[in-house]
Amino acid sequence: MDVLDKLQETTQYIRTQSQVKPRIGIVLGSGLGAFVNHIQVDCEIPFAEIPNFVAPSVEGHNGRLVLGELHGVPLAVMQGRVHYYEGHSMEQVAYPIRTMAMLGIETVILTNSAGGLNPKMKPGDLMVIEDHINLMGDNPLMGPNIKNLGPRFPDMTEAYDKQLTAKMLQLLESQNVPHWKGVYCGVSGPTYETPSEVRFLQIIGGQAVGMSTVPESIAANHLGLRVCAVSCITNPAAGIHTTKLTHEEVTEMANSVEKQFCDFFDAFIKEI
Repeated sequence: MDVLDKLQETTQYIRTQSQVKPRIGIVLGSGLGAFVNHIQVDCEIPFAEIPNFVAPSVEGHNGRLVLGELHGVPLAVMQGRVHYYEGHSMEQVAYPIRTMAMLGIETVILTNSAGGLNPKMKPGDLMVIEDHINLMGDNPLMGPNIKNLGPRFPDMTEAYDKQLTAKMLQLLESQNVPHWKGVYCGVSGPTYETPSEVRFLQIIGGQAVGMSTVPESIAANHLGLRVCAVSCITNPAAGIHTTKLTHEEVTEMANSVEKQFCDFFDAFIKEI
């Protein structure tokens, strides 16, 4: 079965579970899944029950597709994601984005937990992603191009929609939320970066580093979707401080800014 046949099978199944026709898709990263509590939920489907989906194996990623509305806007929300480092192919990592596009979304909002490369960043700050650097050593568009999804060589000049990015920044400013804007470096993981790698990322212009988001952004741009993204800075990257990093602490920090993050997202959905 080719990718298009799989996508058709997946979307047909989802449509038997819910009549919601989403306009906006959201991917919630580590520790950020509580946003679904703000939504008027129509249906929740575990990834494991959706044909051709794979379930995440990482703590902090529930692995559910939530369909519903917020402020009258129909949404498809991925509560958790799968990662390249879990041993999945880039096609599998990008598959939920392609599924949401088949369901009808026009805009996708990506979120993640990330390490801060700027020494001035504090845990709990948000960073609006203006651009990314793909250091994963792979790309979800490798292999034969699927013309029905997008062009062979998609342009990435404006990988993150400038208007949506500006709205995010304006809203964070109005809410007095500590925030930054900058370049996100996507790495494969699952190891955290060495101090030398962090210095390299700083030299090439990165402000945050993480193990997700980039494949989803590439797939979304290939599909012609509007993309915007925000990182929750959960920790200083290795070498900036002497503290060693653990996933539990990353998830804990993301959970601690839950209300601030959810209030921002609630207002952002209302704005767009």
